[in-house]
Amino acid sequence: MQFTATQIAEVIQGTIEGDAQASVNSFGKIEVAISGQLAFLSNPKYEEYLYTTGASVVIVNKSLELKKPVSSTLIRVEDAYSAFAILLDIYQNANSPKLSGIEEGSYIHASAYCAEEVYVAALAYISEGVKIGKGSKIYPGVFLGRNVEVGENSILHPNISVYHQCKIGSNVTIHAGTVIGSDGFGFAPQSDGTFKKIPQIGNVIIEDNVEIGSNTSIDRATFGSTIIKSGVKLDNLLQVAHNVEIGSNTVIAAQTGISGSTKIGKNAMIGGQVGFNGHIVVAEGTKVSAQSGVTKSIKKPNTTVTGNPAGDYHASLRTQVFMKNLPEMAKRIADLEEQIRKLLSK
Repeated sequence: MQFTATQIAEVIQGTIEGDAQASVNSFGKIEVAISGQLAFLSNPKYEEYLYTTGASVVIVNKSLELKKPVSSTLIRVEDAYSAFAILLDIYQNANSPKLSGIEEGSYIHASAYCAEEVYVAALAYISEGVKIGKGSKIYPGVFLGRNVEVGENSILHPNISVYHQCKIGSNVTIHAGTVIGSDGFGFAPQSDGTFKKIPQIGNVIIEDNVEIGSNTSIDRATFGSTIIKSGVKLDNLLQVAHNVEIGSNTVIAAQTGISGSTKIGKNAMIGGQVGFNGHIVVAEGTKVSAQSGVTKSIKKPNTTVTGNPAGDYHASLRTQVFMKNLPEMAKRIADLEEQIRKLLSK
């Protein structure tokens, strides 16, 4: 399919600079794009490629000031990254297969309910009391336990397990291999050195517009609910323990682990490989850099922390400067000590 710069600009509400009839039929990265492709520039690190790219059309920020002439047609928008995401979403929806109906080889209990336009693939297992909302898609190998609820237009990719009583909202996407509602890690030490398992009788609630990456585990609550609130985006390979709450529109990168009963506020941004102690509270808007260890509550909203244990980001940068200068400082101290010894010997 061919689209002109004019058509694209109308969709993303952009302003055209150059040939309004320049057409594209595919997407490309700005550094390697060729004629007939659409690219975007949002990260200043890639600005140099704007002046050499072969892309016919490039989406850029309104604030960008050109340093050289460009051969591509530009479409200026407030946020190039978000605008490009809108176009990719439209492209994906247009090219995705329109799946609906129940395939042979799937199992659906007689008491389960599937609304209209639901797709259930072969080898999916739908247990008793399950409810699946309109337009949702259940791919091969998905297991939905007793009384699980799935809202409208949600997508469960292959080989996902959702244990009993868990609730998934509308417009939720969960990627392959993820487990929702496995037992929380609760064991009581006994006098003989063994551990007695504490039954985990709660559930997991995933609200609307959440996306969860592949091979992530979200444990059910000991009692009550582990809650992933609306708009949360979770990466691959996360561990979310029992009774955790993650606030709306928070994003968390891969290999992060969140211990039991910790509460993370809305609009937080968590880097990869971050570890959270249990039973702490993290204020809304908190930013945690990768590989940090959050050992205590962060009470002030919109704080940025780093390190292990995690502390103020700017203080950590100053400490790194001092650490870098330690060898030179040690040499200077040794020289001063030698001068003092010589003075004392006189």
